[in-house]
Amino acid sequence: MAYTRGNLAVKERVQEQQAQPQRYKETTKVVTRRTGLPTREKFLYLMSVIVCVIIVSVMVGRYVNIYDLNKQTHAVEQATVLANKEIAVLDVHKEKLENEIVAKARELGYVEPTSDREVIRVPRTTVRPTSSEQGSSDGK
Repeated sequence: MAYTRGNLAVKERVQEQQAQPQRYKETTKVVTRRTGLPTREKFLYLMSVIVCVIIVSVMVGRYVNIYDLNKQTHAVEQATVLANKEIAVLDVHKEKLENEIVAKARELGYVEPTSDREVIRVPRTTVRPTSSEQGSSDGK
């Protein structure tokens, strides 16, 4: 027996309707129609996506810049290390040459100056053109 009162109540069917043979069966079909988004909402979503893309692009650009700076720093450090090694090699070469210069001078016949000898100083002179050079510089 069906409830007639309360939240579970059902409508009583008339006895007559039950007595008649049913010619057709009532069926209900729920059709859900999907509505499109309004234009303003579409525009809002589009603008939010564009803003997000711009923010991500700026962040990626900054990371690329930082990466480039780190790469340049590493290259400069490598060049500095190589230059320091070359400087060390050249310093050793300079020391060797300084140690060999006295022996090489003696071999070539040079004599070291002693304090009892007087050093001869020659004043610097400017080279003056001769008369033949003066005539050619005048353009004649």
